[in-house]
Parts: sequence; C-alpha cells; structure tokens
Amino acid sequence: MNSTANTKKRLLEGQRAIVTGGNTGIGAAIVEGLAEAGARVVVDYVTEPDKAEALVQRIRDNGGEAVAVEADVSREEQVRAMFGAALEAFGGVDILVNNAGLQRDAPLTEMSLDDWETVIRVNLTGQFLCAREAAREFIRRGVNPELSVSAGKIICMSSVHDVIPWAGHVNYAASKGGVAMLMKTLAQELAVHKIRVNGISPGAIKTCINYDAWMTPEREARLLELIPYGRVGHTRDIAKAAVWLASDESDYVTGATLYVDGGMTLYPGFEDGG
Repeated sequence: MNSTANTKKRLLEGQRAIVTGGNTGIGAAIVEGLAEAGARVVVDYVTEPDKAEALVQRIRDNGGEAVAVEADVSREEQVRAMFGAALEAFGGVDILVNNAGLQRDAPLTEMSLDDWETVIRVNLTGQFLCAREAAREFIRRGVNPELSVSAGKIICMSSVHDVIPWAGHVNYAASKGGVAMLMKTLAQELAVHKIRVNGISPGAIKTCINYDAWMTPEREARLLELIPYGRVGHTRDIAKAAVWLASDESDYVTGATLYVDGGMTLYPGFEDGG
C-alpha cells in the first residue's frame, strides 16, 4: 500500500467538536463521522446516558477521543457548563454541530402551550444559546492555521420542514423555519470573524424519531412517493455532509443550507406537471 496514503492528514485532524443531541440517531452518526475524520468530540446528551457512554467507548476503541457531557441546550447555565467541559477536556472548540431537537406533535387546536414552548425552546433557543457560546470562544481564540483556515464552524441542523409546511406539526415546522433564518443571520454577522455558519436540512432519514413512517415495506413505499431519488436516507448521509461543512474543503461556503433529502424539496407531486 502507498505509504503517502497512510500518512495523509484527515480532514478534521486535531480539531475539537461539540455535537448536541449526539448520543442517538443523526447526532450519533455525526459524532462518529467527525471522529473518523480526526476530530475530538464532546457528545452532548440529556437522556439515555448509557448510549452516550457506549458511543464514546466505540470512538476510543477505534483510536479516537471523545467525552460525554450531560446538558440541556435550552438551559443557559447548562450550555455554558458544556462549553466549559469541552475546554477542560480538549483545550478548545473548533466545531459546533447544533443537532439537538425534538417533536411534540398535535393538531393546532389540540396543541398545548407547553408543547409549543418546549419545542421552540429546545429546537430554536437551544441553537441560539449554543451558537452564541461557540462564537464567543471562536472570536476569543481567532484563527489557528495549524487546525483550520476558519476561526470556527457552526452547523445548524434544520429540516426540509423549514420550507415544507407540515400540518399537525406547527411547533416543529416553526422552529425549523426559525433555525434557517437564525443560521443565515449568524453567517452574515460572524463572517467578518472568519467564522462559517451553515445548515443541513435532512429529509426522511431512518431514525427512531420517524420509525413509524418506514417500519414496514408498505409504509416505506408510501414514504418513497415523496422522495424522487427512490430511497429513504440513512444517518451516515447526514454525517458525510456535516464532515464536509466542518472541513476546509467547504471554506468558501457560509450561510448555505444543504438539503440532504433525496429530492423531497423538489415537490415530486409536480413531476408530471402537477
């Protein structure tokens, strides 16, 4: 085997990342993708600490570095503590993946104020709190050219429902629409500091949160009617996008949303003219 290939620097070698909601689903896949690319990763979680610890152990077994930190992203003091833990563990932060999110679904007339506020608080306010803390650290430290040409990278996890309305999920759709504009505004404001901010909007991805939509061949077939590319996505599809956006390979990309959706946002109902 070519020795040059063996010693080629990985895309994120030596960088430090925080992935919120990193112990399950898309978050866990992103954690593993970042670690494989050479990053040291803080795995944030709120529930299921056993999954966070198991993920950390897998990364360590594969020669990487990771730590698990419990923090509710909707709580300012816990976000600050999480960043403090990252600084203590790895000496800094270079990448934030704002992934934590949840759903509490109901028709509008049956949705409680608590369900509305909980989703907005975690999905939108949580991204604001984490991005603010990350930006403060990136600006304080500045660019370290040995690690990256950027001072820092923020990736905001959104959804195809930042552009596709979703009846029965008004809190979720509103939160994701907010994330899209939050991301663009942060990108505009922080570019002068060499901080890049981008978004990923997944379509239908096989995770436990939408298990009912693809749990049987019949249900998956109905779901595929919404996906021109002809398959339901996998968490690794999102992880690959996150690694690219976190790397210098995407250095001239900021304020962009990458739709990883198999074409769901192409409105396949109109493929024959509507």
